[in-house]
Amino acid sequence: MSTDTPQADSAKQVQVVSGITVRLAGDSGDGMQLLGTQLTNTSALSGNDVATFPDFPAEIRAPRGTQAGVSGFQVQFASHEVHTPGDTLDALVAMNPAALVTNVSDLRQGGLLIVNENSFEDKDLKLANLKANPLEEPWVENYRVAKVPMTQLTRDAVSELGLSVKESDRCRNFFAMGLIYWLYGRDMEATLRFIKGKFAKLPQIQEANERALQAGWAFGETTELLGASYQVESATLPAGTYRNIMGNQALAWGLMTAAQLSDKELFYGSYPITPASDILHELCKYKNFGVCTLQAEDEIAAVCAAIGAAYGGSMAVTTSSGPGIALKAEAMGLAVMIELPLLVIDVQRGGPSTGLPTKTEQADLLQLLFGRNGEAPVPVLAACSPGDCFDIAIEAWRIATQFMVPVVILSDGYIANGAEPWAIPDLSQIEKIKIEHPSATDQEFMPYSRDENLARPWAIPGTPGLMHRLGGLEKQDGTGDVSYDADNHQKMVNIRSEKVAGIAKVIPPQEVMGPEEGELLVLSWGGTYGACHTAVRQAIDAGLSVAHCHLRHLNPFPSNLGEIVGRYETVLIPELNMGQLQMLVRARYLVDAVGFNKVQGKPFAVGELFEKIQELTSGKDSKLVMQSRAG
Repeated sequence: MSTDTPQADSAKQVQVVSGITVRLAGDSGDGMQLLGTQLTNTSALSGNDVATFPDFPAEIRAPRGTQAGVSGFQVQFASHEVHTPGDTLDALVAMNPAALVTNVSDLRQGGLLIVNENSFEDKDLKLANLKANPLEEPWVENYRVAKVPMTQLTRDAVSELGLSVKESDRCRNFFAMGLIYWLYGRDMEATLRFIKGKFAKLPQIQEANERALQAGWAFGETTELLGASYQVESATLPAGTYRNIMGNQALAWGLMTAAQLSDKELFYGSYPITPASDILHELCKYKNFGVCTLQAEDEIAAVCAAIGAAYGGSMAVTTSSGPGIALKAEAMGLAVMIELPLLVIDVQRGGPSTGLPTKTEQADLLQLLFGRNGEAPVPVLAACSPGDCFDIAIEAWRIATQFMVPVVILSDGYIANGAEPWAIPDLSQIEKIKIEHPSATDQEFMPYSRDENLARPWAIPGTPGLMHRLGGLEKQDGTGDVSYDADNHQKMVNIRSEKVAGIAKVIPPQEVMGPEEGELLVLSWGGTYGACHTAVRQAIDAGLSVAHCHLRHLNPFPSNLGEIVGRYETVLIPELNMGQLQMLVRARYLVDAVGFNKVQGKPFAVGELFEKIQELTSGKDSKLVMQSRAG
């Protein structure tokens, strides 16, 4: 739905649209992530709802101009609520041939293709392993193509500043940014402030980037290549103060907030690994809040240091991705045995082994549930969006301290690097996390006595009278002494299992969006939330008998989940793995759940989920309705 209105200071038309999906693609050194982040922030400041999908090359230093080195950033901004970065692109900005050929398949028919014309020389084609110029291929006629000499225009804009050719060319991402800002009616003021702050100590570079940004805007305003510009009105969002936030950043802030709510110092032991490293980078900025960060020599040292911090009475956290979680497994079992509160965050990526380190996947669920020796159950929670990472960090720490147990938080590369507008919460409305440590006593201390949650006391070292034994050997019930007794081992295993299962009593009942019973239930978890929610909402609007149930708690399951899945004829479980939750649901509830599985390093598209829903229901002409909505 769109309308045309004349632009106030130009003869060109401004087309009002409800939403736009743009992808910016270029070499890993072309600044596409910077461009995308600025477009995201500016759109959020304009009042749009925003969802993003950054896509990084797997190679640390991929050769310039090659297809392996392409970096991309996709943004959907809209005047309505959005939960995904969009299925198909309205516009693609390709800075070189490699970026074009690896991304153009996602551009819709008739979409806008903007290319840096200066980067399509013979040498560029050779680097991209192309025998012919893709701009001269017949399929290009399917799109509206704007060939813009960005490199030359950028050089012209900064020519008076005496920069080298290399320094001048590095400003062309800001030229592209200015062009996109004009095309979609974005305000440049926030980006100009960013440039001034980032390059405050390099005034020449600062001015060059400012000139490039303004030159891109001016080119859009004067060229006939692009025709009309577009305007996306502000979205109607719940009242509040918003800021743009990424998943890893939200996790870091959630951890700091949980520490404050529980009056604890935060200790963060980690070893750098993609895509979890940015949590460490963010927390390092906040030593003034009592945050202690340790970049350990390896994954095992990181988790063991965190266990030591937990023993000492601190809020202890360790993070990694799938390969690092495998290395932490034995120490996680130690935390289970000694029953200390510990948060283990797994930001999942494609595997196995090194796999696809910069691509998303959710294939670590079974590893976190069962990847330790012996009977070592742990609670597992999964975030569903970048903003949700803040809340889940607080909830996980609340569970860890209430039940004296290590807790796992699952995120993934899509959530970690994605961004969305986040309503800044009123901290006074968040319930405190009450922690009571036993005080000094001259009575016999029982370190493995239990409260109503089967949690043992969290005794702080050095407290008079509270000396007790710790370690990985089985504990005697009550005293905590080493025990090899068979009956005691059975009892302690049962207690640890019952303690985790008992968490189901304090988590909220599972909610369902849509009819309470019917033909189909879509059951999802983790980063698939946005696509599943949107596809189910569209299917409901199309008249299909379908509902959506998204799991936050994966161990234990919510207490009413079995009753919910029994109310539908078919249960569909979309996962970015080969069917891990599907296997668990089948085994637990004896439901013949249908899997919809994808392991391509990228999230589900709404369209493919809608088609699967349609296949499993008996709706009326729903494809025609979907096509109408998409148009």
